[in-house]
This record gives sequence, structure tokens and C-alpha cells, in this order.
Amino acid sequence: MHDVECDLSSKLTLGQFLKLASLLDSGAEAKDAVASGAVTVNGHVDERRGRGLVDGDVVAYAARAARVVARDGQGRAQ
Repeated sequence: MHDVECDLSSKLTLGQFLKLASLLDSGAEAKDAVASGAVTVNGHVDERRGRGLVDGDVVAYAARAARVVARDGQGRAQ
């Protein structure tokens, strides 16, 4: 698992994070993977591509995982 520094001053969605963390290459791939139930957030399948993520969330796809880490000075997303 690797940590991915993110700007949490605005909503970070599951679909955005999959691309940002290089777990998937495109939005279309992210949409398909999430809809098929192949993506987990904190160990639970989540089929909501628009789900908001917060500091510390762990997203996994195809035996790879990445953790959301807030950039310095930023708290949790609202």
C-alpha cells in the first residue's frame, strides 16, 4: 500500500482517487471497476463512484491499495 497526498479542501471522490493513486488509468475504467464491485474502501465494497473520501481511507483494486493522506494543513473533507 502506498500513501497518496490529496487536497481535501474540496470533495475528493472515489473515482478521482482511483486515477490520482494510479490504481486505474481513466475515468471510464474507474466507473466500470466501481460499478462491478471490484473496488473496496476500508475493506468494504463500495459501488458509489461519487463517494467522498477522507483522510485515512484505504482504497483497494486488483490486489493494490492506496491510502488517502491530507496535505499539510488540511483536515478532513466535509
